[in-house]
Amino acid sequence: MVTDAATGLDLYLPLHGGRSVREIEAGLRALVAGGRLPVGTRLPASRVLASDLGVARNTVGEVYARLAAEGWLQTRVGAGTWVAAVPRPDPSRSPGAQHPAPLDLRGGLVDASDFPHAAWSGHVRRAVAELPSADFGYPDPAGVPALRASLASYLARTRGVVADFDAVVVGSGFGDLLGLIARTLRTRGTRRMAVEEYGHERHRRIIEAAGLQVVPVPVDDEGADVSHLARLDVGGILLTPAHQFPTGVPLSAARRRAVVEWARSSGGLVLEDDYDGEFRYDRRSVGALQALAPDAVVYLGSASKALAPSVGLAWAVVPASLRDDVRAQREVSGGVPSGLHQHALSGFIDAFEYDRAVRRRRARFRARREFFATLLAQRAPQLQIEGLSAGLQCLVGVSDESAEARAVARAHERGVAVDGLSSFRAADPRHTTPTARSTPAGVVVGYGALPPSRVETGLETLVDALAEAVTA
Repeated sequence: MVTDAATGLDLYLPLHGGRSVREIEAGLRALVAGGRLPVGTRLPASRVLASDLGVARNTVGEVYARLAAEGWLQTRVGAGTWVAAVPRPDPSRSPGAQHPAPLDLRGGLVDASDFPHAAWSGHVRRAVAELPSADFGYPDPAGVPALRASLASYLARTRGVVADFDAVVVGSGFGDLLGLIARTLRTRGTRRMAVEEYGHERHRRIIEAAGLQVVPVPVDDEGADVSHLARLDVGGILLTPAHQFPTGVPLSAARRRAVVEWARSSGGLVLEDDYDGEFRYDRRSVGALQALAPDAVVYLGSASKALAPSVGLAWAVVPASLRDDVRAQREVSGGVPSGLHQHALSGFIDAFEYDRAVRRRRARFRARREFFATLLAQRAPQLQIEGLSAGLQCLVGVSDESAEARAVARAHERGVAVDGLSSFRAADPRHTTPTARSTPAGVVVGYGALPPSRVETGLETLVDALAEAVTA
């Protein structure tokens, strides 16, 4: 172990055998090439490294000079030595081959090139400058009070959520809160949780990791068919009622009432993932399901789509009967998000910057969806978008899974990343019952991830691939 008193840098240099120039050089090169010394890392001065290794200073100087000549290190007289940026050859690419970045049209992803850097950094600076010293301690496990109050007000105003300060729990992401609620249900005796037949595989894995068995229920033109819940012996259900992911259909009014009646009569819990709830384009958005039964529904949302996933903040509105148990689970699980980020988001919401960010994204995604619909009508009129005009993705229905696989393959051949509907289906369909009408196959097209400069190219390329596939 080497410690440079000037920089405070500790350097572990594994050497096997002697201390020759060749051996020290090989050891340092391995650390840099393997990524254990990242680009920009400052190395100890040659005299410090020489002293620790018990070799002459000229020996280390020669090592640094050789590695600098090869491009591994960068040195400046009197300034020091750093790890340089070295091009890494990609063995999967043949010499001279051109491999452009794929056009990412997978569902559920968002391009953050319009992130409001100035406004966000302003609120971060304000939090750092104005917060009292007490607020730099460990935050409340349920979340910073200021943010919980801001969220309660915002969600009531924009999504119709019935919430007060005490009901809000802040997490580091949707998955964090989903796992927290699932573990809470497990400790209360729940053994099985229902999910929509189509959805995120990662969410199903999170539920299973909490010790619950996942039970799929069918999805049709009215959303999840909740009439099956009474016979499935489940203690809860995870739904995307505003805009089902990935089929794009909303949960019908009749089924909204039915799932609330089931929850109240059985003591079950509804977990509402308000996926895309803020991004409805054809008319005013449908309000949150939670408003129908605040005592039986956990409302879940995050800043990932309106701002960026790296903001790392999500929220749950929890029924009063569940709050103590949720807090207890948070206490033992840790993982409380940064208090500074929570204060920054609170100020961001209270200044209506969050509203403005949502409106900008809503306009951008709506224009992309309309452009895609126009392209389909012009170049592949036999295809159409199914589901609501909403969200960051849509479903293009095809005749069967063979056509779906062909369409996905043609898209990939053209450098477009998309997923087929079948890739979102729950792996174990034993507990589902066929419905009169369900979407048998399709391609899930996400129009949220590409930067503006590549959107038209990506969507045009995809439409051409889809047209090829369905006429093959």
